[in-house]
Amino acid sequence: MARKPKSFVLNIKMTYKETTDWMFAQLPMFQMQGASAYKKDLTNTYLLVKHLKHPETKFKSIHVAGTNGKGSTSSMIASILQEAGYKVGLYTSPHLKDFRERIRINGEMISEDFVVDFVAQNKSFFEANQLSFFEMTVGLAFDYFAKEQVDVAVIEVGMGGRLDSTNVITPLVSLITNIGFDHTQFLGDTLPKIAAEKAGIVKSNVPVVIGEYSEETKPVFIAKAKLENAPIYFAQDNLEVTYECALLGDYQVHNKKTVLQTIKLLQSQFKIEENHIKLGLKNVIENTGLLGRWQILKQKPFTVCDTAHNSHGLKIVLNQIQKHSFETLHIVLGVVNDKDLDSILPLFPKSAKYYFCKPNVPRGLDAEILKQKASCFSLFGKVFNSVSEAYGEALNSAKDSDFIYIGGSTFVVAEIV
Repeated sequence: MARKPKSFVLNIKMTYKETTDWMFAQLPMFQMQGASAYKKDLTNTYLLVKHLKHPETKFKSIHVAGTNGKGSTSSMIASILQEAGYKVGLYTSPHLKDFRERIRINGEMISEDFVVDFVAQNKSFFEANQLSFFEMTVGLAFDYFAKEQVDVAVIEVGMGGRLDSTNVITPLVSLITNIGFDHTQFLGDTLPKIAAEKAGIVKSNVPVVIGEYSEETKPVFIAKAKLENAPIYFAQDNLEVTYECALLGDYQVHNKKTVLQTIKLLQSQFKIEENHIKLGLKNVIENTGLLGRWQILKQKPFTVCDTAHNSHGLKIVLNQIQKHSFETLHIVLGVVNDKDLDSILPLFPKSAKYYFCKPNVPRGLDAEILKQKASCFSLFGKVFNSVSEAYGEALNSAKDSDFIYIGGSTFVVAEIV
C-alpha cells in the first residue's frame, strides 16, 4: 500500500518590509497613535527578556531619560566611546526614515535580516502575550547588542522612565537631560510629577547625572537618589567647556555639559582620553547618523529643520533663529494631534509667513485645524496637502536673503531630511 505523503505547512519567510509593517500594525504604537499605545506597567517587558534569556544582563549600558536632548546626548556619548575604540550599541527613538535607525552599532544600522529573523523566531510569543511595538523593539535591540557582544550600549528611554520598556537594565550611569512639559497625559501635569517619572530610571548605587534642573525638580531628584543610595551630579552647575561639536543647536550647550559629566564618571571603567572627547563631539553625526537637530539644509535661502516639538525645545530653537539676519522668515509647520497648541503657538513670531501642513502619520493634526488655531495667535499663512508641498512653496517664495525653518514635529522633519 502506497504511503501517504506527509502533509506540511509552507512557512514563507516575511520580507523586511512585511516584517516592519507587521510590527507597526500589531498593537497601538505611541509614535503613530498616541495615548492608546501607552502601557502602564513593565510586566510584558519582564516576560520578554526572560523569554530571550535576559540579553539586557549581557552588556554594559548607559541609560538616558529627559524631556528634550535625549537623542543628541545619547549620540554624543556613543560617538566619544566609539572614538575611544569601543564597540558601542546605540538605541534611540523615534526613527526618521528607516526603522533600523533605532538600533545601531558604531553607527551601522541593524541588518534587515536580523530584524526579519528575530520577529520570525519570536512572533508566536509576541502574539500570545500581545506585546506592543515598543516592547518588541526594545527586546530586539537588547538581543542584538548581546549577540553582537558590544562593549557598552547607550539606551535612550522612549517616554517617561519609571514605566518605560527600557527600564529593566541596570546601567553604569543613569542620566536625565532636563524636565519640561510633554506627554503630560501620561507623565503628569506638573514638573515635579514629570521629574518623578523620569527619576524612575535611578537605580540602587548607580550614579545619576542631572543635566538641567529647576527649583521644582531638584528636590525630586535628590530625594530619589537618596532613597536609592545613588551618587548624584548636577551638570548644569559645571563650568562650560568649549568643544567644537557637529550639533549646532543652542540647546547643545546644556547637552554637552551633561555628556562631559557622564564621560567623567565612565572614565573609571573605560579608557577615554581628551582627544576621544574632541573627536567624538566633532564627528557625532558621521559616527551615529543623527539627523534633524538644527540641521542646515541650504545656505541660500538659509534653511534649517529641527525636531523640537514642545515648548521647552521650541523656545530655544526659535530664539536661535532670531540671532540670524534675514529679510523674511518662512516657517513650514506641522504638528501631531495631541500637542498642546496653547503652550507652543504663542512662542512663534507673528511676523513670519506660515506654510501649514499635516505630517503623514495617523496622529498628524489636520493642517486646516492648525491654521485656524494659529490665527488665534496672529500667525497667518496657507494650508498645503503635504510637508513636501509646503516646503516646495516656501523655497519658491523665499529670496536668498530669507530664512526657512521646518519643524513642529519629528514627523515633519522626517519627510524633509
